[in-house]
Amino acid sequence: MRKTLLAALMLMQMGAWAKVDLPEILSDNMVLQQQTEVKLWGKAKANAEVSISPSWTNNIYTVKTDNDGKWIAEIQTPSASYTPYTITLSDGEVTTLNNILIGEVWFCSGQSNMEMPLAGFWNCPIEGANETIATASQWKGIRVATIEKNGQLEPVDRCKGSWKVSNPANAGAFSATAFNFAMMMNRVLDIPVGIINCSWGGSTVEGWLPRDIVSQYKDINLKKDIRKEDGHDWWHYMSPTLMYNGMLKPLQNYTIKGFLWYQGESNVGKHKTYPERLKTMVELWRKEWGLGELPFYYVEIAPFGSRETNGSALLREAQFKAQSIISNSGMISTNDLVEEYEKDNIHPKDKTDVGKRLAYMALSRTYGFKGMEDMGPVYRSMEVKDGAAILSFDHAKDGFNHLKGMEGFEIAGDDKVFYPAEAEVYNNLQIKVKSDKVKNPVAVRYCFRDFKPGNVANLRELPMYPFRTDNWE
Repeated sequence: MRKTLLAALMLMQMGAWAKVDLPEILSDNMVLQQQTEVKLWGKAKANAEVSISPSWTNNIYTVKTDNDGKWIAEIQTPSASYTPYTITLSDGEVTTLNNILIGEVWFCSGQSNMEMPLAGFWNCPIEGANETIATASQWKGIRVATIEKNGQLEPVDRCKGSWKVSNPANAGAFSATAFNFAMMMNRVLDIPVGIINCSWGGSTVEGWLPRDIVSQYKDINLKKDIRKEDGHDWWHYMSPTLMYNGMLKPLQNYTIKGFLWYQGESNVGKHKTYPERLKTMVELWRKEWGLGELPFYYVEIAPFGSRETNGSALLREAQFKAQSIISNSGMISTNDLVEEYEKDNIHPKDKTDVGKRLAYMALSRTYGFKGMEDMGPVYRSMEVKDGAAILSFDHAKDGFNHLKGMEGFEIAGDDKVFYPAEAEVYNNLQIKVKSDKVKNPVAVRYCFRDFKPGNVANLRELPMYPFRTDNWE
């Protein structure tokens, strides 16, 4: 009886693999990276030959499956085009992928601010979402694959998430940040743009790293910290390693152009370890994708919480520092994209400017476009003159958006007590900061509190990055 059942199961399995079996990420409507060798992979009959016929060429690619029926092939892609292509695969039975575009593919990851769809979260809207969703069909060249949450204790080779065309029925589920990035990229490049949104709200940077790395972190206890939500049978969003195993690892064969990252809120309180761990994550991802030093552009977490300096302000500083140790990376600022009533909202509604700023950075640095700016003013140095602090900046070569009325500055003497400060443009390219309560300035801070939006930007309306000139605890 057991032998009969086993034989039946084997026949069922062989029947299931009689037709080429593809992971969901290889689906109709996908975008493939242009002018490179992209990877296609899947399962078929063991030790069989799989033929692959892309409609953009007369070439037929063949690959042999291993003893488990697994196969992987590299296929040359042409220049970007809005022409819809097909790919036909066969190991005796034919499978066809339809409506494929060739363009630029970006991998987007992080926690809830990257996950946050155009439809919004409960009681938490996206600015301009209804118009964006209503007009989504005009973006013929944008496709989005949203990866389902899939926590796993060990690495797996499959996860759920297939490609969707841009239309009102689909767009509500698209990442708002990623879709706004894609719209700007599509407008400027005038070629198709594919977005893979692989994010999980509340996840930590450690969630996107493997067990062998995370187990070395003294503040992480894998037995304790990998846990289920209280009263539920699903994984807690702050568990380490689960996202790497279940969502990231299965996608690493997909050929991409670069990474976008929006995460950090769940690492508040761990600012001292964040830069190095983010660097470790980026280097690991690049190594495992095997596509060289892929660009990594990320988002500064927005102001939220109290008006003290004990949490998110320190994490933002750590994010800024990470740029200096991660090659081919850059961080956009979001300090100006919140309003007073959003003090306790960790999900600011303006994702349009977030997406655009990421696009400016990618267009400038990865695609070599000249003439645009991709960063706001960055503090460089301070000197004291006549009882005022004179500050110099990078990325403000034409000055600032205000002559006076600059908000967000504080100044302190050697007693380390900070007072609100007056600030104004000095010598066209510097900023003078002073206060009647501080006769001999020692330190200046700008928006260096958990919640303290500022109003200073360069002439391209890109905000000044929060900073402090001191290193006081």
